[in-house]
Amino acid sequence: MLAKTFMGLEPVLAKELTQLGANNVKAGRRMVSFTGDKELLYRANFQLHTAIRVLKPIKHFRALSADDVYEGVKDIDWTQYLSLEKTFAVDSVVFSDEFRHSKFVAYKVKDAIVDQFREATGKRPNISISNPDIRLHIHIAEDQCTLSLDSSGESLHRRGYRQESVEAPLNEVLAAGMILMTGWHGETDFIDPMCGSGTLLVEAALIARNMAPGLFRKEYAFEKWPDFDAELFDRIYNDDSQEREFQHHIYGYDVDVKAVNTARLNVKAAGLSSDITVTEQDFKDFQQPKEKSIMVCNPPYGERISTPDLLGTYRMIGERLKHQFMGNDAWILSYREECFEQIGLKPSIKIPLFNGSLECEFRKYQMFDGKMRNFRAEGGTVKTDEEKRQMAEKRRFKQNREFKKRLEEDEENAEADIRSFKFRSLERKAPAKSRESRESREPQKSHKSYESRKPYDSHKPHKPFDKKNNRRFRHDED
Repeated sequence: MLAKTFMGLEPVLAKELTQLGANNVKAGRRMVSFTGDKELLYRANFQLHTAIRVLKPIKHFRALSADDVYEGVKDIDWTQYLSLEKTFAVDSVVFSDEFRHSKFVAYKVKDAIVDQFREATGKRPNISISNPDIRLHIHIAEDQCTLSLDSSGESLHRRGYRQESVEAPLNEVLAAGMILMTGWHGETDFIDPMCGSGTLLVEAALIARNMAPGLFRKEYAFEKWPDFDAELFDRIYNDDSQEREFQHHIYGYDVDVKAVNTARLNVKAAGLSSDITVTEQDFKDFQQPKEKSIMVCNPPYGERISTPDLLGTYRMIGERLKHQFMGNDAWILSYREECFEQIGLKPSIKIPLFNGSLECEFRKYQMFDGKMRNFRAEGGTVKTDEEKRQMAEKRRFKQNREFKKRLEEDEENAEADIRSFKFRSLERKAPAKSRESRESREPQKSHKSYESRKPYDSHKPHKPFDKKNNRRFRHDED
């Protein structure tokens, strides 16, 4: 299988997959390949914080022309995956001198499938762009083609808790990846002094409580597959055994009252109001927190969002950190070197990351009293072994800069490059033992209630898993 992600997040995603129990985990360019069974496929979609989508390759072949693509696709027995009653759609990503237009490749795949059914039955399945039953993905790197089933459907960054947004919101997958890069899992308070619509706040709470980010989604593409195991997925969905208590608190601030109200709405929709407090406050008024804290911040870059005095904003950030965040760590994501220079502090780590099509850096500032040599002499650690490894990724990232030139604006780095993927058959494992459903458990605390988590637009009556219409809801809401 293949899990797609953003450039720079591959090591984080690989670690997540390993912890999930995946085998043969291997990071590539904007993707991680792995092997596992059907349960792992479901869990990867439901539980991964840093995956955009999960693909299940079904054929790998060589093609030197459009006719080769057509024949390679038509050679597959499509009755395994499709029926005349089901609709399908084809997404394509092409890096090839032979195939200049990705949409043309998608049309050839579509034609091959339709012609196979028409020749066998005289009828053909229909195409649905907006909501297909089966979504296919073809990737061509020069003459190497990989055809996959898309198990996710809508991009996994669309968690389902976002009710409203502000201008240029931070992508949920990127936000989660940034937090996981810091190594924070809820050990201290968490602060975002420029929180916008609250994406970092909600993602931090999900990580701190070890809650699956898929809790709020309405459906996945694999639910429409012929071999969908409704009972297995219902068990995965209702299993909260890995969730944990969060003993600290998350604080968000913003100078824009509209952003504050939006963040509060999104936090409430996620059912996390008890863990997150959002307040209207300018960063220039930020005061030393009473408890040990970590700060993660995504200030304006001067691209999609700016301020009247962009460089002055970054000078102010440096001043606040230096005088009002002593003894804590701050992580800043930004784009322009001149902005980082205005902070006036020496970062202990720089990690390259893409935010959309912008090649940014994620920098850590370790705030301590006195000089660096005194801090080290007293046993202070500037870079951990993990942070040194992350810094080593910078060289690899720079070597792959040509991929930035190939990104389309509407793609926004969402399509993974899978040319390093080695095709292998899916390993089969015995299904996991059945777990007790929430229906028979003791009542949970309010933060664990699905009823309090579901988005406001979920106004329809809810019920446990219904095989007839492929909907599932947590048992404890009845």
